[in-house]
Amino acid sequence: MSDDVGKPGPDLRVRLVDVGVELVAREGAGALTLREIARRAGVSHGAPRRYFPTHLELLSAIARRGFTELAGRVTTTLGDGTAPAREQVGDLGITYLRFALDNPGMYELMFRHDLLRSGHLRLRDTSLPLFGVLVDLVGRVRPAADARAVAGALWANLHGIAQLWRWGSLQFATGTDDFVPLLRTALDAHLGPEAGR
Repeated sequence: MSDDVGKPGPDLRVRLVDVGVELVAREGAGALTLREIARRAGVSHGAPRRYFPTHLELLSAIARRGFTELAGRVTTTLGDGTAPAREQVGDLGITYLRFALDNPGMYELMFRHDLLRSGHLRLRDTSLPLFGVLVDLVGRVRPAADARAVAGALWANLHGIAQLWRWGSLQFATGTDDFVPLLRTALDAHLGPEAGR
């Protein structure tokens, strides 16, 4: 197997990330080894090291794709931003939970503490602005509160809903097959009840 001599298509760096994205979607974050990504990309197991000197750097590049996709969904969800802030937080919560449930492997990879903490490929530059959107909206709903703390607690709640829903635990415990009422309850707990409800 050669390193990428005569290979058509995108350059090897992009191809390695593409393969990683596909692999995490099909087999989960645990399948993302340098050797397996190289094998599926059709290159020697040492080839990825030319572009990603460490395993964390390659994982960070793959996770960055997930954050980019989630950011695109958030932008689409929020549209022109003219809806009431409380409604936007609810819509954002649904988008976040659907992304997590539709992409469990990528979701797991994106929030690995070692990747976010490492600073590889400026992954935090992609992830923190998404949290900033939530902080801004929470600040508009609860101007007197510490918006960052409330947003953090709400995000942790959403993360827990996503994980427990994926495991089937919440469906079993609550007897429901719809996460939206759970989301509404979490929003009420962190933001106060929605007007008119």
